[in-house]
Amino acid sequence: MSSDNTSPTPSGRRTNREWWPDRLSLAPLEQNARDAGPMDEDFDYAEEFQKLDLEAVKADIEDAITEPKDWWPADYSHYGPLMIRMAWHSAGTYRAYDGRGGAAGGRQRFAPISSWPDNANLDKARRLLWPVKQKYGRKLSWADLLILAGNVAVESMGFQTFGFAGGREDDFEPDEAVDWGPEKELETQERFAEAGGIQEGLGASVMGLIYVNPEGPDGQPDPMASAKNIRQTFSRMAMNDKQTAALIAGGHTFGKVHGADSTENAHGPDPEEAPIENMGLGWQDGETAAEEGVTTSGIEGPWTSSPTEWDMGYVDNLLEYEWEPETGPGGAWQWTPKKPEEVETAPDAQNPDEEVTPMMLTTDIALKRDPEYREIMETFQENPMEFGMAFAKAWYKLTHRDMGPPERFLGPEVPEETMVWQDPIPDADYTLVGDEEIDLLKEQILDSELSRTQLVKTAWASASTYRDSDKRGGANGARIRLEPQRSWEVNEPAELETVLETYEEIQAEFNESRSDGTRVSLADLIVLGGNAAVEQAAAEAGYDVEVPFEPGRTDATAEQTDVESFEALKPEVDGFRNYIEDDIDRPAEEVLIDEADLLDLTPDEMTALVGGMRALGATYQNSDLGVLTDQPGTLTNDFFVNLLDMGTEWQQSPESDHVYEGYDRETSELNWRGTRVDLIFGSHDELRAIAEVYASEDGEEQLIQDFVDAWRKVMQADRFDLE
Repeated sequence: MSSDNTSPTPSGRRTNREWWPDRLSLAPLEQNARDAGPMDEDFDYAEEFQKLDLEAVKADIEDAITEPKDWWPADYSHYGPLMIRMAWHSAGTYRAYDGRGGAAGGRQRFAPISSWPDNANLDKARRLLWPVKQKYGRKLSWADLLILAGNVAVESMGFQTFGFAGGREDDFEPDEAVDWGPEKELETQERFAEAGGIQEGLGASVMGLIYVNPEGPDGQPDPMASAKNIRQTFSRMAMNDKQTAALIAGGHTFGKVHGADSTENAHGPDPEEAPIENMGLGWQDGETAAEEGVTTSGIEGPWTSSPTEWDMGYVDNLLEYEWEPETGPGGAWQWTPKKPEEVETAPDAQNPDEEVTPMMLTTDIALKRDPEYREIMETFQENPMEFGMAFAKAWYKLTHRDMGPPERFLGPEVPEETMVWQDPIPDADYTLVGDEEIDLLKEQILDSELSRTQLVKTAWASASTYRDSDKRGGANGARIRLEPQRSWEVNEPAELETVLETYEEIQAEFNESRSDGTRVSLADLIVLGGNAAVEQAAAEAGYDVEVPFEPGRTDATAEQTDVESFEALKPEVDGFRNYIEDDIDRPAEEVLIDEADLLDLTPDEMTALVGGMRALGATYQNSDLGVLTDQPGTLTNDFFVNLLDMGTEWQQSPESDHVYEGYDRETSELNWRGTRVDLIFGSHDELRAIAEVYASEDGEEQLIQDFVDAWRKVMQADRFDLE
């Protein structure tokens, strides 16, 4: 299927994006500005979910997946393996790079994911669950149901899961911000920066697949090359080798792959291209669904002799027998045992009176050929309990990775144990500061040797790591004082050290002086200092504002911080501080939109924040880039006034592709310097429309109020304890 976005709509109408494909899209931020769903403003999904009898829900799911339906065949009279695949593919789109993808939102229901070749016939799995969803309505989101059905499936086949947490709210449209890759056709790969190296930011190796080609890279049965791709794609989900091996081995203990038909177009059109009378179902080949010959992957056969039971069959088969590649009935590469008579057969999926020989994928053989993976698999074979626990924890991580901190996990099956990948923070076991203490601390901060700019930049650096995509990062935990964030270039480590030392002195003096158990965390102090600086800067401009502050943040420890995983949060561009790495491979303004989307900002919130940060002089290394004012540190609308001033002519600077110089049209004197991030607010029609409001003579007060509101939103973004 072609995904060429330059073709017109069916009516022949072309969008602005199609006329001007290089136009900067604000669609992700516009999504943040609206509620696409039918729920009213007072709807509280967490509250509704807690009303469920989870055991009753699970019983209904089990009934749905163990009662075969005439309209779609059940392999081995059990839909469990299909549900496992559905849940896995729902969660498996997650990538640590930007936190996007994953099970949240139930986005498997929408294009393009709904029509990926790797998700063929998962539309049937969701329709099988429709009676359950219909029964519980808004109390049970599709996002939660898809994962819960996967858990019920493995439990119904004899495995004990590690737990389940609800709380995923449904989306009602695709996420416009996700970059799934550069390809224009599905099942192609144009994402390798070098041989075997997948382009940064992408999780899968092939367009339209969750991870890698099961036949092997480029459709060739090369296990070692496949192992390299597997390791890279799973690491993009922050999975290590043991977790990767456990997931593949555990998942392939169940079910089969479908490739009984090699005829052209055996699938039929995907859901997006299917005719309207199919009612959203795709991959229909014109034959009745109950007939044999269902084709999904093009590879055919089960992995074990008991595809609906948890056992060691997959591990034993893989390690104990020799396998050789062959093309199966679907025309795809798969692996068959060299001595098939030695391998215990499995019943046919539709006819239990017939027997079939298990097979393996190239990706399975990779676990045997790669030395590191093989060592893990041999350990699993020797220690079945370790294998079971490894799969249970890896499955739990896979299906819950994008939910954020434990405070968001709902339901009676949430494990007591908190894992490091959940970014835990300690509870506040002390009395929080009140209004009187807050005023005192603000005074002490402003009386210190720290500049207003230092206070603003440190608070921003701490809070702006938040990602609404997977609820990671943010000011809570004060991880800016820990590695890796403490050493990030964008945070100006030497200056940050000075700021943190001052905060630590203020904290120690305050906490030691209190005999009533009142304490303040560094996390709270950092945000409070930023708030105090914003208030002072607004007062200097003649406006009396108060930035709301809610204490309660605590300080995480190094042991509670996954350094390698947190490295993914490091920005290559922070347009709000005008930090741009020299080697970025896309326009800085695009990365700004991406950053603003991860902060869940709207176009006007992003605009107000950039303009306010520039007025405050809060730029990387205190440069003059974008500081279009003669009174930096004062919260004015000067940035917008001077950016839109027709007396200034902008030219690209010879020093950098990102830098521009603004010259006085009459005197030819250099007035200002800025970046692409600055100029976009004058050149882009939608952003300019917002900037003109703030640049007007009556716009300054609105800018300040909008800045304060947006600033507070960022500072509070990770306060799930307040929800």
